[in-house]
Amino acid sequence: MAQQPVQLVPLDRETRITLTTAEAAAQLNRAPQTLRLWAMRTGSGPISPIRIHGRLAWPVAELRRVLGVPA
Repeated sequence: MAQQPVQLVPLDRETRITLTTAEAAAQLNRAPQTLRLWAMRTGSGPISPIRIHGRLAWPVAELRRVLGVPA
């Protein structure tokens, strides 16, 4: 099954607090599975997700920090 392309909003204009794994992976130019591994192996990646009802949510503030995007 083919995945839908992710519609990216520039991080400096993003108004949401968190992004999905697919959206965060696209912002970081990584595969979604890489972010899932970071979530599984605590401290293995540059950012950690928030778990909301069993789903991963990636904080926009942390993505901005890692990518050097001003808030």
